[in-house]
Amino acid sequence: MDDAASTDPDAVERVRDRHADLAPALARTWASEEPWRFLTDLTAIGSRMAGSDGERRAAELVADAFERAGLREVRTDPFELTAWERGGADLRVTVPGRDGTERTREFEALALPYSPAETVEGELVDVGYGTPDEIDDADVTGRIAVASTTTPSESRFVHRMETFGHALAAGAVGFVFVNHLEGQLPPTGSLTFGEPASAPAVGVSAETGGWLREYAANAEGPVASVELGVEASFRPAESRNVFGRAGPDTDERLLLLAHYDGHDIAEAALDNGCGIATVVTAAGVLAEADLPIGVDVVAVGCEEVGLLGAERLAETTDLDAIRAVINVDGAGRFRDLRALTHTSEAARSVAAAVSTATRQPIEVKPEPHPFSDQWPFVRRGVPALQLHSDSGERGRGWGHTHADTRDKVDDRNLREHGMLTALLVAEFAAEGRDPERLEADALVDAFRETDFETGMRAADLWPAAWE
Repeated sequence: MDDAASTDPDAVERVRDRHADLAPALARTWASEEPWRFLTDLTAIGSRMAGSDGERRAAELVADAFERAGLREVRTDPFELTAWERGGADLRVTVPGRDGTERTREFEALALPYSPAETVEGELVDVGYGTPDEIDDADVTGRIAVASTTTPSESRFVHRMETFGHALAAGAVGFVFVNHLEGQLPPTGSLTFGEPASAPAVGVSAETGGWLREYAANAEGPVASVELGVEASFRPAESRNVFGRAGPDTDERLLLLAHYDGHDIAEAALDNGCGIATVVTAAGVLAEADLPIGVDVVAVGCEEVGLLGAERLAETTDLDAIRAVINVDGAGRFRDLRALTHTSEAARSVAAAVSTATRQPIEVKPEPHPFSDQWPFVRRGVPALQLHSDSGERGRGWGHTHADTRDKVDDRNLREHGMLTALLVAEFAAEGRDPERLEADALVDAFRETDFETGMRAADLWPAAWE
């Protein structure tokens, strides 16, 4: 929570007045069964992978929930994509024994989305956390890089796309992503933004990773030969964004969004079932609010494979009419809300006012990042507020693993974060709020200050306009 000196007292009082006006809606939300029922229906679908039948069914559930919440003009906007379908993955390690004979071990592995159907052979090389310096020091040329899902505590969190891109640029022919959390949980996660990757890659458990690091060429044990194979296919498919409206029909408006797709290996309850459930909950409050400008509530598809739904939304929206974007990706999972403001002073001010007025802790993080649905808007200059929640641990936790299931969710968080989200949106919509657009030069400086440029270039995310 920001200190009192940095919080606008007029905004705090405005939030308190709005809280009083919305007291009946907030009271109903506090005890509502709808967030849990919606999450139950969503997670019961199973896979909500981009372009799948499960994702289509999820969009229908969201549209029904928008209607029940009281949003107007509920509709869907379909768009095309190249869908990736998971097949098997093989990870075979042949190790010389002390008696001179060889033995081959097979390990469980999950193909990472957009990995090509390909088999490669070579030595393993341990690149630790997968930072650029570690990759450069390890000599990965012609080898299969093994990297952790976490990063050093003193650095920012590094995304797998960055590590994968660094490893391939340094000459790696394959990639193994090792979960840093124990429990026999191989992780998943896309390698690219919706296009076939240029080398096969898999996720393995922390327990498997321990063996692989022992067998790596830069370890002290015997050097193993490895065969890494992925089965996968690509096909034309369709996804869709789901729209609803709250507030008046004004030219200027806000966007409130969350992605409803999820990886195919679990129920995707935390990522991002909680986020879309939080938005549905907030929509029920906003539908009863007296707002000075309109709010477009949008459930976007295909976030997990490259923000494709958000890109579609940004491309088909008059961004000059959008005051700001509120992206709910990670809220509802854990007790305390976190606000990522992506360099926007207005977003920081909104979060501080709501936190102070409600006496609810909201941790504010000003640094930008390109790995969620606010990115297509931020890089075009639209102020953004991303709502996350703090687990107290580093990394995704259960997310992107088989363990991302409904039993991990406490629906009190869904209800409370839904109420807070509604108040945040309403304060961003307040008369007199006129947030400055994000300037490209300032964004470039911010990404460079947070050491993002090298990783974004490795992941092919650095905008050409920023050259």
